[in-house]
Amino acid sequence: MRKILVIGGGAAGMFAAIAAAPGNEVHIYEKNERLGKKLYITGKGRCNLTNACDVEELFEAVCTNRKFLYSAFYGCTNADVIRFFEAHGCKTKTERGQRVFPVSDKSADVIDALRRALRDAGVHIHFNTEVREVLTADGAAAGILLADGTKICGDAVIVATGGLSYPSTGSTGDGYRFAKEYGHAVTEQYPSLVPFNVKEAFVKELQGLSLRNVRLSVYDGTKRLYEDFGEMMFTHFGVTGPLVLTASAAVQKKLRQKELKLVIDLKPALSEEQLDARLLREFEEGKNKQFKNVIGNLFPAKLTPVMQKLSGISPEKKVNEISRAERTGFVHQIKHLELTATGLRDYNEAIITKGGVTVKEINPATMESKLVQGLYFAGEVLDVDALTGGFNLQIAWSTGYAAGVHLAAANTQQEDEGRAAVGRQNGLNIRCAAEDTAQEVV
Repeated sequence: MRKILVIGGGAAGMFAAIAAAPGNEVHIYEKNERLGKKLYITGKGRCNLTNACDVEELFEAVCTNRKFLYSAFYGCTNADVIRFFEAHGCKTKTERGQRVFPVSDKSADVIDALRRALRDAGVHIHFNTEVREVLTADGAAAGILLADGTKICGDAVIVATGGLSYPSTGSTGDGYRFAKEYGHAVTEQYPSLVPFNVKEAFVKELQGLSLRNVRLSVYDGTKRLYEDFGEMMFTHFGVTGPLVLTASAAVQKKLRQKELKLVIDLKPALSEEQLDARLLREFEEGKNKQFKNVIGNLFPAKLTPVMQKLSGISPEKKVNEISRAERTGFVHQIKHLELTATGLRDYNEAIITKGGVTVKEINPATMESKLVQGLYFAGEVLDVDALTGGFNLQIAWSTGYAAGVHLAAANTQQEDEGRAAVGRQNGLNIRCAAEDTAQEVV
């Protein structure tokens, strides 16, 4: 048996371990007290575990280095992921936008399915165990050094440490350091799929308000950088929600340089002419009423007073006294609610990290380093990222599987003996056990 060491018990690490288990002795080293800590909070605790679109559409959702993922996505497709979870007791459902969730809406069920698979595969889990360094011998991975000074021998090391997003879950950039120590280039990292800060003070009045079926556009001056239709939400600092998170991936580079204009079309199903006709009907039905008492049918309760103020029309003014110019201006306001984006939130609120280990130095079919034999990288630590909607977790499953299945297929006695000899010749004195770490076979 070859000994495979996986650093990180997140989505990519667990899938890599499961895939590598046939014929191998596999260990996961997790710095937290439990597996999948970030998975627990994914999708607001519901865990959008993949997207049920056609495989070709997966590539369209990838923002960075989509060609690199060709082999991984076809080696472990979104359909394969769904079948895996169904087979391990986590029933799934598909919602709008082809987003796949557990039927229970509980991320714990996703974790439980993975735990069952790890247990069935005989994978060893070491909790509260931080890896300080990857050890090599003659240009090949040979083990790991733990934070307590313990050396663990291994025939291959899979780095699945995540990125920098949600650092409270243990994502502190360790994988980037491991990569750099062995000559890998690492691109600059930024928070992505992250809410926007906005300048306008009135957003505080709208805190907690969700808008559905609106259109969001982002402009740099008159140049449109992004536009899409869907859901968003106001917060005390700005805006968030699926539309905003996706927009952040498209405009984050420009937004780091300057402020951008956000334009919300509150009634995208209506042209300005159609909206004006509807407004006239509302005015006609309440012709003796004040402006503030007529427009409530157009907006959610929280938004009505804000739109009144922005319209410039006195809330006490009777609608039969409102001029055509005032009405036309109000229609335009509804179709072009403007906000000023001043920046992005930080890693504490970012779903993913943009940037990571340069993929030119990674074998796309196996996730093995081209610089260090037996060293693999999987998941968010790589310089690959995608839009929101389950696509980033699909990257984690697919790249983790690619690394693990390659090690399972490559399990030969000749490689086993050769790697062990390398370790002895270089005097690493790496122990082949971890008796003093918190170990559990799940």
